[in-house]
Amino acid sequence: MPEPITIKPGSKCVISKIDLTQRDPKFDKKSGEKRIEQNAKRMSELANILFAENKRSILLVLQGMDTAGKDGTIRTVMRGVNPRGCQVVSFKRPSEEELDHDFLWRVHNVVPRKGNIGIFNRSHYEDVLVVRVHDLVPEKVWRTRYDQINAMEKLLVETGTVVIKCFLLISKETQRERLQARIDDPKEHWKFNLNDLEERKKWDQYVAAYEEAITRCNTEYAPWYIIPSEKKWYRNLIVSELLRTTLEEMKPQYPAAEKSFQGIVVE
Repeated sequence: MPEPITIKPGSKCVISKIDLTQRDPKFDKKSGEKRIEQNAKRMSELANILFAENKRSILLVLQGMDTAGKDGTIRTVMRGVNPRGCQVVSFKRPSEEELDHDFLWRVHNVVPRKGNIGIFNRSHYEDVLVVRVHDLVPEKVWRTRYDQINAMEKLLVETGTVVIKCFLLISKETQRERLQARIDDPKEHWKFNLNDLEERKKWDQYVAAYEEAITRCNTEYAPWYIIPSEKKWYRNLIVSELLRTTLEEMKPQYPAAEKSFQGIVVE
């Protein structure tokens, strides 16, 4: 089974030491895409049972540098899952109302309901990433947020939500190629923003911020999974395997009927 890279809780995350070229030799692009289709079918079945059970939920957190493929992962991996029980939330710049609350208020307000799979395209971790890199709040403020994030995630887990956190990791060169492709292809222009180039200049600062966030918030109850994302198909395959395995381990069950319907005839 293609597996993500994991780090033992309490150990330091050093991104430069992660091998982005590793692959499961049993899969190539063709067989990987076929496996993703198989996983999607199985996930669809299990997600429907999870929805009917209405007792637990899954929160999939996707983080990564620009062009790492958060949108593409969602589009591919969740194909076929009934949208009735699956919601995607994208976190942009906080609104005035959101800024008038604690930084986790807008996050906790959109965590998945029981029976649902929720996907965060970026997440509460932006408040120890972008906020840190752009010096939006004092360091003494964002440094307290690691423990607050851990506490929130522990609450979610203790109340029935499985938290899966994926860091989609690409190299700086791969990001350069993907940004250039967006510039060169008119059909991709809508994805490109000149600010992407300014953010790219802060690559090393973002690496440092990610390393500390993963180190400080990599817990037994809500671990981080590092997803080698140089090859899009392999990235999608790992996340697909991770979600399918999680659903299978949860073993959702259809609820028992409140009473026997035997003998009822629909006229």
